Amino acid sequence: MSSDPFNVRDQFQRPLRDLRISVTDKCNFRCPYCMPIEVYGEDYEFSPKPEILTFEEIVRLTGLFARAGTRKVRITGGEPLIRKGLPTLISMLTALPGVEDLTLTTNGWLLAQQAQSLKEAGLRRVTVSLDALDDETFGRMNGRGLGVQRVLDGIAAAQDAGLTPVKVNAVLKRTVNYEAICALAERFRGTSVIVRFIEYMDVGNRNGWRLDEVIPSAEVIGEIHKRWPVEPAERNYRGEVAERYRYLDGQGEIGVISSITQPFCGDCSRGRLTTDGRFVTCLFAPDGLNLRDPLRAGASDDALLGRIASTWGARTDRYSEERTANTTIRSRRKIEMYQIGG
Repeated sequence: MSSDPFNVRDQFQRPLRDLRISVTDKCNFRCPYCMPIEVYGEDYEFSPKPEILTFEEIVRLTGLFARAGTRKVRITGGEPLIRKGLPTLISMLTALPGVEDLTLTTNGWLLAQQAQSLKEAGLRRVTVSLDALDDETFGRMNGRGLGVQRVLDGIAAAQDAGLTPVKVNAVLKRTVNYEAICALAERFRGTSVIVRFIEYMDVGNRNGWRLDEVIPSAEVIGEIHKRWPVEPAERNYRGEVAERYRYLDGQGEIGVISSITQPFCGDCSRGRLTTDGRFVTCLFAPDGLNLRDPLRAGASDDALLGRIASTWGARTDRYSEERTANTTIRSRRKIEMYQIGG
């Protein structure tokens, strides 16, 4: 760890530049790769309200992460737009010194109604999860049988509100939505929307992950290149998880996120704050550091910052690289994705 608490680095000299904040563990979808409905049914008990961080607690902790070097904050869930009063939190976070980029990831179902208020509160951009364009496949992927039009309306509303560039994230499973590759590319070519295709990951413990369901990113790019030639583009910044490709005819760009076939642990600068106030240092971590309880017990800012800095400073996480080298590592228990927002 660096001796400078305002620029903490882990054991591989990776900075803590990005923070993903889960504001709720609840979701109105039941995507099988995250929250399969056979496990998370109507009677499933999510975190009770007293265990969830208040807006004031989120803002205080985020301010401390900013002091530790965090510059980019992403609001996640569960589905973050379920959290009541979210624009209030957005406006509070926007006012924090050091936070240079504030974004949000959503399934888009409630986005059309909230896009304008989120923009007015200070949100800069949104990423929308959209795994298919036909209602049947999309219904399978969201686990609720819901149609796609409402999500497309949310994307349009985000564009109208200026939450741009809108990014669309599509998780791909070989036997479910292979056809979505070219369909999504075609739908958003020539627009300002950037589609990013994500390799199906072994996040959590309950999504039934199998390697043979993974569509390698190289195959995705190959399928698109056959119809609309593309070429690699430079990353926007070090640590960006998506590899970028631009269409040779100038009709925009796409991206791929290759956690399975091309792990990017070496540049990972992302920390996560769970709904109940745990600081998690890896998407595949078994647990996190409890910040909520000492905060509520009256710990000072310096004491909390010290816990954040020392935890990140001791970090050696590189799960995806280890998984590639040793497939048996997948057997270890991990936090569920809906608790840490992906």
